Amino acid sequence: MPPEEMEQMGETIFALSSGSPPAAIAVVRVSGPGAGSALRALAGPLPEPRKASFRTIRNTADDILDRALVLWFPGPATATGEDLAELHLHGGRAVVGAVEFALEAIPGLRRAAPGEFTRRAFANGRIDLAEAEGLADLLAAETELQRKSAIALAGGSLSRVVEAWREDLLRASAAIEAVLDFADEDDVSGLPDGFAEDLERLRGGILAWLDRPRARVLREGFRVVLAGPPNTGKSTLFNALVESEAAITAPVAGTTRDVLSRPVALSGAPFVFFDTAGLRESAGDAIEAIGIDRAHEALGDADLVLWLGDEGEGPAGAWEIEPQCDSDAHAVKEQPRHRVSARTGEGLDTLRVDLVETARAAMPRPGEAALNDRQCGFLEEAAHRIASASQHSDPLLVAEELRLARVAFDSLLGRTTTEDMLDALFGRFCIGK
Repeated sequence: MPPEEMEQMGETIFALSSGSPPAAIAVVRVSGPGAGSALRALAGPLPEPRKASFRTIRNTADDILDRALVLWFPGPATATGEDLAELHLHGGRAVVGAVEFALEAIPGLRRAAPGEFTRRAFANGRIDLAEAEGLADLLAAETELQRKSAIALAGGSLSRVVEAWREDLLRASAAIEAVLDFADEDDVSGLPDGFAEDLERLRGGILAWLDRPRARVLREGFRVVLAGPPNTGKSTLFNALVESEAAITAPVAGTTRDVLSRPVALSGAPFVFFDTAGLRESAGDAIEAIGIDRAHEALGDADLVLWLGDEGEGPAGAWEIEPQCDSDAHAVKEQPRHRVSARTGEGLDTLRVDLVETARAAMPRPGEAALNDRQCGFLEEAAHRIASASQHSDPLLVAEELRLARVAFDSLLGRTTTEDMLDALFGRFCIGK
């Protein structure tokens, strides 16, 4: 741990850990070596550990600030791994402000930075990095699928699997060390029986996790791009799917000049819908040309494209949509996936159901932890090293590949990290968490 962080870890921090006032209850949390003395200064003798006690909260001038419940949690068996105190106050702004002012006046106390409580929990070994990432995802969850996946990750489902893989690697490394230690003995020669098969089973388990749907689509939403030439009803359908007049609609070609996006949840599944500029060979002006270029970029990043243009001219894998089916003048498609009318609502419910089913198939199952890009990178590195180890016959080379695989696991769990990466992660948390 860097000296600067070690110094900060020795400080006592406080913050409002509940929602912004006014509220029925406001929870102010204090963590660090001075938590006990701070609680005594405001509420008198320390209560029995882990039992709520009703106290009068006073400042140094003996003014009554509130009458509230207080709790005392002596470390290290606490959420942060340090001494921890909580004050469950009445949730008015003036009450919270007065208590925070009183805490700030106590020598050695300071306000917590965003995510600092959780960072201390990580630094003190109460959680690992994968669990911290799950907690960050849980705080940001907006749909039921996001919540269930984040709960699984924060609860250690991935961490337990990685720890088991690491134990398997340690046993394999011990077997290789025996080969190296007794290389000159008659009773030990070559790699142990079944060694390569054991490594392949371990690698297979890692690859099975890598084959799972990723966290990106769950966190950011299933990206659906509406595309086609001008005046094919993209913006009207976009408004119908997001259930708002987000896009300007007009019979004039080139009305949509840029990519417009809206996140929505359909049946608990997160989506991001994109309305794009009409695709055509020659743009009306320079601004429309930029919009067309951005539309092509959106097509490249899409999880799914709804193609409203001429049949067969959309990108590979796009759904053929026959829009404006209520109009006698609309272009008929021979094999559309859906016929819809954004004006009358015809076919929209069926389209939504199909979208939800498709998105769910691309997302983790409910309650299943999903890997983010960082975690995938380290698992891919571990799988690569294990595959390389199984191909070598030289025990020295095998031992080195297994060591590098363990380094990848340790990096995933946060045993080897950089400060920039930790700053980025814990910066996602709010103050008080």
